[in-house]
Amino acid sequence: MQGKLMARPWIAGIVGVRDFHPYLHLINMTWPGFLTTLFVGYLAVNTVFAMLYFWLPAGELQGAGATDSLHRFLNGFFFSGHTLTTVGYGNIAPVGLAANLIASFEGLLGVLGFAVATGLLFGRVSRPSARIGFSENLVVSPYQDGTSLQFRVVNRRANSIMDLEARVLLMTVKTGNGEPRRTYEMLKLERDGVLFLPLTWTVVHPIDSESPLWGKTAEDIERLQAEVLILIKGHDDTFNQTVTARHSYRHNEMVWGARFAPAFSVDPEGDLVLELRKVGELAS
Repeated sequence: MQGKLMARPWIAGIVGVRDFHPYLHLINMTWPGFLTTLFVGYLAVNTVFAMLYFWLPAGELQGAGATDSLHRFLNGFFFSGHTLTTVGYGNIAPVGLAANLIASFEGLLGVLGFAVATGLLFGRVSRPSARIGFSENLVVSPYQDGTSLQFRVVNRRANSIMDLEARVLLMTVKTGNGEPRRTYEMLKLERDGVLFLPLTWTVVHPIDSESPLWGKTAEDIERLQAEVLILIKGHDDTFNQTVTARHSYRHNEMVWGARFAPAFSVDPEGDLVLELRKVGELAS
């Protein structure tokens, strides 16, 4: 099995138009990609209408007199920008029927287009998102009279997340009847929730006789192509909404016999200082 299971997979097969959702695509893409898409779309629409104005007979656009094709196109392009954004400086105005029809349609398209763009922008800004940091590795660490599987989480933002819950799933690949088959088992946690997250939270799964990891070695875990899937859910006090974060660890990201080092210290004034770079640091 290649890659992490938690990563968004490529979808093979025939994908129809109804399977593509523009809103989901635009709302989930990166900010540079989103802004670039808006800019390219704006240029494309203005270019199309500039060509329509360019093909109009002479005199359809008042104040757009030009002797060469380049300046005629530029006049149409900038008039399209004025019309699309409803700025309307008045230096160029439609005169003929055809020009008025095109300008009226473009004005309607501009109002609708900017309403959609504003809705997308508001949806991206107002959507709550969690910045939960995870330790770089899982550790199989001594725990009470046995061992445990541990990882750390931390809130990387200054906001408050309350009523955090963690759910951990173990995925393994076993061979049955000559074919590989995935199996999923929930991992019981020492504590599956905390009231809030002021510092770090070390999530612990005791490896006891009821654990699917009981008696397993590092070689067994690698042979089973194990992957630990994690879902963190909490209540964002700023947005007053539920936020989630997900992560996963492959078998090669497990460190056996290690412990996490302290990730916070006390400054000279007696205040606790959380050092994010030490969240996943292992004790020497």
